[in-house]
Amino acid sequence: MSDAHIPLHALKGRGAATRLAHRFEREQRGAFDDGWGTLEDSEKDQEEASAPQTEVRFEDVKSAITRNSSPDIYFDYGLNPYRGCEHGCIYCYARPTHSYLNLSPGLDFETRLIAKRNLAEVMASELLAPRYEPRLIAIGTVTDGYQPIERELGLTRAAIEVLVRCRHPVAIVTKGSGVERDIDLLAPMAAQHLAAVYITVTTLDGELARKLEPRAAAPYRRLRTIRMLAEAGIPVGVSVAPQIPFVNDDMEQVLAAAFDAGARSAFYTVLRLPWEVSPLFRQWLELHYPQRADRIMARVQDMHGVSDAQRQSGKDYDANFATRMKGTGLWADLIRQRFEKACARLGMNRVRHEPRLDLFRPASLLGQASLF
Repeated sequence: MSDAHIPLHALKGRGAATRLAHRFEREQRGAFDDGWGTLEDSEKDQEEASAPQTEVRFEDVKSAITRNSSPDIYFDYGLNPYRGCEHGCIYCYARPTHSYLNLSPGLDFETRLIAKRNLAEVMASELLAPRYEPRLIAIGTVTDGYQPIERELGLTRAAIEVLVRCRHPVAIVTKGSGVERDIDLLAPMAAQHLAAVYITVTTLDGELARKLEPRAAAPYRRLRTIRMLAEAGIPVGVSVAPQIPFVNDDMEQVLAAAFDAGARSAFYTVLRLPWEVSPLFRQWLELHYPQRADRIMARVQDMHGVSDAQRQSGKDYDANFATRMKGTGLWADLIRQRFEKACARLGMNRVRHEPRLDLFRPASLLGQASLF
């Protein structure tokens, strides 16, 4: 008898291929050939099994608004109606948060979701607190507020309705076309400099997007969302994040298409690989781009300033606040130059939209209030 490895297979509609053990687990499980043909049966079962179904669990939260203390993040407050994200983006830096729930950052992150059903009520009580100071609230900074289950549950919309009532500024980052549903709320807010939306378009290549972000809106659909938001008078920007060397190399084309659709601001980050994201991304590369997997990982390591000695010890990423978002070194500098030149050529980022804080009226949450 000998140790054996069950080959991985990509799962249709899912980014991860396994329920990778999280970093707090004490036991690791692997395949073992017992000589009775069970290994072959396991391979067959894995090939024939359908992609796992999405499960939603509800929770009542004690707090809604998160405070940001990271010096490299532009917003002060965050709001996330869900834990986990069905979009299944393999590169998502939020995947390791599922480890705190004793769930896998792999398949569990995109199939075992948690909905914060009392989020709007808790947020309203926090906004009413005497010591609360209004700052821009960003929705979708950890998991997407417009992932598929939002169509049914409407937790993101409920939160925006609270912000509308008290005239609190909000910025939304999403890959979901579902944000179009809430234009009726966001357009009046935008008219008073209280709302902006940023649509992430990682690539214009539909086939690549289906592999990277299997349940997010298609690239052409996101461009249509940008156009609809812009036509409604809502300041809209585009996020071309993350940049992954030798994977999504069409940054300039994405920026041009987004500008044509109405986006007037843009930002990017490079691929980040914290905790379990690193082995998950390596699995993804072996499944989809095995011929260039080593080349891609070498450039990612270069981009994060990982030394040869660190690579030998298995390190792929440096979480230093000063460099984790944009990287460091030659490859990071090339990406920065491409981004800046493309934005300058198009006229992106010429106007900065500052949210208004002086309109905040928390007392309106105590009684009936109209939109504006």
